Amino acid sequence: MLTYDLALSFFSIAALLALAPGPDNLFVLMQSAMWGRRSGLVVVLGLCTGLIGHTLAVAVGLAAVFAASEAAFTALKLMGALYLLYLAWGAFRAQGRARNTAGAPKLTTPALFRRGIIMNLTNPKVSLFFLAFLPQFTSPARGSVALQTLSLGGLFMLATLLVFGALAWFSGTLGERLQQSHTLQRLLNRFAGIVFLGLAVKLALSNR
Repeated sequence: MLTYDLALSFFSIAALLALAPGPDNLFVLMQSAMWGRRSGLVVVLGLCTGLIGHTLAVAVGLAAVFAASEAAFTALKLMGALYLLYLAWGAFRAQGRARNTAGAPKLTTPALFRRGIIMNLTNPKVSLFFLAFLPQFTSPARGSVALQTLSLGGLFMLATLLVFGALAWFSGTLGERLQQSHTLQRLLNRFAGIVFLGLAVKLALSNR
């Protein structure tokens, strides 16, 4: 089992990593700004749920497949890039509609939750990061390595939930104010489309 000191140290590092600029942070910021803080928090829950998959992949050794297989890594990252392109296309299409306009489409809670899960699971870099990061805090001397890995994954998800939740709350509050203006809403959607497009290109060109 994990010791208290080890768990606290790992949690602190995980929180700092969650604060570091990256694709997931930007994704949360943009979704919250576009759809509001409540919707942003739902996306965060989806992202954290996706981390369960990466944790299990490390625990059972599946993540090693992506580390060893170029084809598996490439297939998953291209799926992620295509999904981001789809989000960019949707953002550009919505640039002329304000979210608070009567009849304007609004994503449902399940749709936002799925969006977070897909964004996280289709990024093979997360699996490789977990594969390299989590084992550094495990030891056979403390019992089951698989159980330790699951515990570490849970701590990482908690740190991510707290940090990303705060980002979603504050950016969502700002976004809801910006969305009172049709002009600002169009600019926000356009900026979101550019961000998603950039993330798609970055993921597609990434290496293991």
